[in-house]
Amino acid sequence: MVKHSVDALARELLEQAHRVPAGRASRTLVGGHEQAMRQTVVALLDGHELAEHDNPGQATLLVLRGRVVLHAGTDTWDGRVGDLIEIPPARHSVAATEDAVVLLSAVPRERGQASN
Repeated sequence: MVKHSVDALARELLEQAHRVPAGRASRTLVGGHEQAMRQTVVALLDGHELAEHDNPGQATLLVLRGRVVLHAGTDTWDGRVGDLIEIPPARHSVAATEDAVVLLSAVPRERGQASN
């Protein structure tokens, strides 16, 4: 069993994000190529975003700090601390409207599909 301090990691990633021009930092806590589920903590500074990208499969975004907005086509979801947003099966982007930290949980399509 492995225990992670997500709160301490959130502080560390926000500090890292302040030191880079992209205004973001992340670290995968759970998962990788050998596992189906992946959980990644992402820090985004106010005014920065994760540009539009494809949906990885089943995915959720849990807001740990700050505020974010998820855009998918003409739909928009505002996320505040404690909000869990189900990421739609479409191209989307995530923007911070104040310094924010989110937990992205995802099961990629190719790993999440049942085999016949």
